[in-house]
Amino acid sequence: MQVNFLHRGRSIAHVRKVEQESPSPIIHCIQKQLLLLSPITIIDARRTAMEADFYSSHRQGLTLEIPTGLTRGWTRLDTIDMHTGGEPLRVILGNTLPLEGDSVLAKRRFAQRHLDHLRRRLMWEPRGHRDMYGAIVIPPNDAGAHFGALFLHNEGFSTMCGHAVIALAKLAVELGWVERENFDADVSVTEAPAREVPVTIDAPCGRIHAFAKVDECGRVTSTRFQCVPSFVTARGQTIDVPGLGKIQYDIAYGGAFYAYVDAAQLPFTLEPANTEQIIRAGRAIKSALLKDGPPVRHPAESDLGFLYGTIFMDMEALRNPPGTQGKSASSLRSRNVCVFADGELDRSPTGSGVSGRMALHLDQGLISEQQTLIAESISGSCFLGKTVQRLEYAGIPAVVPEITGTAYITGKNHFYIDPDDPLKDGFLLG
Repeated sequence: MQVNFLHRGRSIAHVRKVEQESPSPIIHCIQKQLLLLSPITIIDARRTAMEADFYSSHRQGLTLEIPTGLTRGWTRLDTIDMHTGGEPLRVILGNTLPLEGDSVLAKRRFAQRHLDHLRRRLMWEPRGHRDMYGAIVIPPNDAGAHFGALFLHNEGFSTMCGHAVIALAKLAVELGWVERENFDADVSVTEAPAREVPVTIDAPCGRIHAFAKVDECGRVTSTRFQCVPSFVTARGQTIDVPGLGKIQYDIAYGGAFYAYVDAAQLPFTLEPANTEQIIRAGRAIKSALLKDGPPVRHPAESDLGFLYGTIFMDMEALRNPPGTQGKSASSLRSRNVCVFADGELDRSPTGSGVSGRMALHLDQGLISEQQTLIAESISGSCFLGKTVQRLEYAGIPAVVPEITGTAYITGKNHFYIDPDDPLKDGFLLG
């Protein structure tokens, strides 16, 4: 499925002619997209005669097309790559995969047992890397959702991924997987501010309601989603961590369980220069909790009951609001750095992690239902978190958090699996 940037099939010349007659913002957007898609001239006047001669003589033979005969017997895997707040997402369509199960959660269970080779091939080197993340688009649980999604990373298959939800909602709207309800691209900007298109996704943890904000050009500029009920399972616990000493932590759930740690306890700051130390500390805390910490159990579904990662938080703005801020301020800013799976460092602020933070900070009395949490990642990108509902879930006080972020498409890939390649199934270093 392709996104058509031509305005109702009109030619470039026609668009330019119309633009001269009427400075419509729609035409400006279309022309901008057409310029992005225009061919790139390789040779310019600054290049040497030798370079010009090289490209001129190879104009027909210099190609990136792989001959069909060369790939006979190979397996081809098509993906779209994206990022949300710097965190990668590799999107795969599951229509050719032999997935079994009567729900997305059951299909996750099947994928863990029978499709781990696919995960390794697309997440690990040489096609991926230690911090790669992916999503497989599959049928939903029922007609109440547009589609389902399985989430995969360097260690296995996750139960929830906020940055993936934000990206998938954008892709669903821009590629036409869902209808743009009540959206008219012919209406001018002044008459039609950005609209929202609902996108409902079944994740292993439950149903996620997303809303993609569409601008006058038909592009999704941001997505907000309402997560599954999120809650706290442990408060003010302490554990002895090798190399770090006694660490105080909380455990909360936002589609996945995380250990939340005030970064003030660490001997380093949450800056990009300290990436390796952050990863080591995150892994050490998770390992200590898996060995000596309390059991992590989900109150309704055993498959969801496991510790996914460690989240380090800069709590200064919440504990000691500057000036007149505090519960009277409309928003509070806090750095949020997550180490999950097998030492993956999230480049985004972690949507499921911020969901858990909303439940935790409300329970701690550090934020109100009217306030927005601006969660900043190690890359500097931000998610907005707020609470839209308080409720009881499986006998536990819970909240429904809403997370907002922005995703971008970075590429489209045709990956090949050459049966003669000794590293075809992927590998990881370190």
